[in-house]
Amino acid sequence: FRENLKDTTVIIIAQRISSVQYADKIVVLDEGTVADVGAHDGLMKTSEIYREIYDSQQEGGGDNG
Repeated sequence: FRENLKDTTVIIIAQRISSVQYADKIVVLDEGTVADVGAHDGLMKTSEIYREIYDSQQEGGGDNG
């Protein structure tokens, strides 16, 4: 997306962090409510929910991004 759609707004709905970790802005939803907003690095530092999801997906061993 970064190369092919430069300067374009793209909205991606995903459960896999590897699908969105390079996005400029990630919105973390928790039971339909916005829990956190930010980029991957910032969310890893400030969002417990995001970090828990990331850790669980890393443990799964499948898609490490």
